[in-house]
Amino acid sequence: MTDKFQVLILGASYGSLLATKLVLAGHHATLICLPAERDLINSDGVIVRMPVRGREELVEINSKDAPGTLRAAGPEDVKPGDFDIIALAMQEPQYRSPGVRELLDAVARSGKPCMSIMNMPPLPFLARIPGLDMEALAACYTDASVWSSFDPGLITLASPDPQAFRPPDEPVNVLQVSLPTNFKVARFESDAHTAIMRTMQADIEAIRFAVDGDEVELPVKLKVHDSVFVPLAKWCMLLTGNYRCIQREEMRAIRDAVHSDIDASRAIYEWVRDLCVAIGAAPGDMVPFEKYANAANSLGKPSSAARALAAGAPNIERVDRIVQAIASAQGRKSSEVDTIVELVEGWLAKNRAAA
Repeated sequence: MTDKFQVLILGASYGSLLATKLVLAGHHATLICLPAERDLINSDGVIVRMPVRGREELVEINSKDAPGTLRAAGPEDVKPGDFDIIALAMQEPQYRSPGVRELLDAVARSGKPCMSIMNMPPLPFLARIPGLDMEALAACYTDASVWSSFDPGLITLASPDPQAFRPPDEPVNVLQVSLPTNFKVARFESDAHTAIMRTMQADIEAIRFAVDGDEVELPVKLKVHDSVFVPLAKWCMLLTGNYRCIQREEMRAIRDAVHSDIDASRAIYEWVRDLCVAIGAAPGDMVPFEKYANAANSLGKPSSAARALAAGAPNIERVDRIVQAIASAQGRKSSEVDTIVELVEGWLAKNRAAA
């Protein structure tokens, strides 16, 4: 019998995927979310639908049927010190919001280990990578000051490869997984903190879920890696697919961004991969382009960044700028990355003017 952990998760959209896997493994999760989300999740649970190999229909999981417990709360309702580990699952611009900002600072001061499943790496995580210009990178954040209280040794990052969305015609407690891949997370500096994640990894691996009388293995695992560079594999995917959904006048699906010109996609993917290797990643830390391109075939919607810009968002996560800034410091330049940054800046300027 392994220890069961209390896990605080900031963000109830993408965070509900991790929360559901944890409560199926017998752990206990608390989701920080908006009042309407909180009330619905506490009354009806979280419903996650995901594809499972060998089954035509999506498998539906309700957190209320899990051996662990899941509850939802507001930022003012929790004390980070009451938890064993904390996960960050909001979009980076949200952390400066009233209430969330104060909770994030309390998380930093609690001394608890903190695992991010954001696309945008928390600024203190980047401090774990030798040689990066932290001042230049701080300018890529909506408000870098929200990270100022963190000890870099207490924060780690996952490559959030699973893709999921809230169906627009469903209640906000429903999440649908479109790409059931794994969270690949770098270890903490501390062995004791890393052991928490390794226990959660083993417990999630052991889950068997009853479907029509069969015990099935569910996808979306937590995989703990020793290399701090493994989560950076997502950067190749974001720059090749997610940000290239953003065009001058409209948005396109990730699948179309990747496959409409496969040679151009391969070139930018390999350029970002080479940049990650230049700052210390091993080639084996990265995902081969062919594997990513094959996965992108199932991604028939624009990325969350593209959808947010199309909806008028004045701020989004800027991994494009992080990659551009790190490359610049390395004396590297990509006209394709510069074009991505220019297109995002254009949408943001338009959205801010409209607001």
